[in-house]
Amino acid sequence: MSVFQKLKQGLSKTSSNIRNKIQDIFRPGVLSDEFLDELEAVLIQADVGVGATTDLIDSLREESRSRSFETVEDLYRTMAEKVADIFASVDAPLQVAGGGPTVYAMVGVNGSGKTTTIAKLAHRYTRQTKKVILAAADTFRAAADDQLAVWAKRTGADLIRHSHGSDPGAVAFDAAKAAIARKADLLLVDTAGRLHTKKNLMEELKKIIRVLSREIPGAPHEIILVIDGTTGQNGLVQAREFAQAVDITGLCITKLDGSSKGGIAVAIASELGIPVKLVGVGEQAEDLRDFDSRSFAYSLFGIDPA
Repeated sequence: MSVFQKLKQGLSKTSSNIRNKIQDIFRPGVLSDEFLDELEAVLIQADVGVGATTDLIDSLREESRSRSFETVEDLYRTMAEKVADIFASVDAPLQVAGGGPTVYAMVGVNGSGKTTTIAKLAHRYTRQTKKVILAAADTFRAAADDQLAVWAKRTGADLIRHSHGSDPGAVAFDAAKAAIARKADLLLVDTAGRLHTKKNLMEELKKIIRVLSREIPGAPHEIILVIDGTTGQNGLVQAREFAQAVDITGLCITKLDGSSKGGIAVAIASELGIPVKLVGVGEQAEDLRDFDSRSFAYSLFGIDPA
């Protein structure tokens, strides 16, 4: 299955939700104000976000002054291009260090799929014969350490871990030293699944980032916020709060295959200017995909790119 086909399949619940509602209200011809008001409600309900929805509706209203939409598929295609433009305005690929280990710090609340995402990244890069080290800096949840240990064994990655409840900053320090000494290509740092309302835990997260940046020049090269795609607008709240604490460089949106709220990717890109870098569209290791803005935008409306 191609990357696009997998993404389209993963976003099928979201696209079906959007398409069904639009098909119920669409009428061929010039888009009326009444239709645009109803379309606005559909997009907001799909968690596209108020800001992005307003921009989309305003753009469609302007375009409808000079053209008519004879089929609903024509409308979907126009909307997909406009969403792709939103993503393209903030697009950025995963960064790689110019020399020495590349460091990715993974942050997010409990249950977002953060540790699983790290495991899938380890699978990806070890299959490329890269030397990978996993840092179990989520020392408050024993299950996270155990899960990383299993994946380290499966993938052949090294694991740096301390005892349950120990200082996460110390784990980050030892992992950074190990990454340098062992000439690792990639260091993936798990962090506590901290609630975004816990200010003391946010301070701890800042400490981990400081340790990594002190020990490895330019690190962390990515601070990736992992968001559960089923949480909808709460994902936007999480992104806003985490971005106030640390410099979030990208998003990984997980569980899109089980969500009807995939529009949240649009909301975050539009309102916070944070690029989506990874998406999870299934349970298999290969189902963690690099984000492709145009494919995602078209999949959101259940159509194939031209």
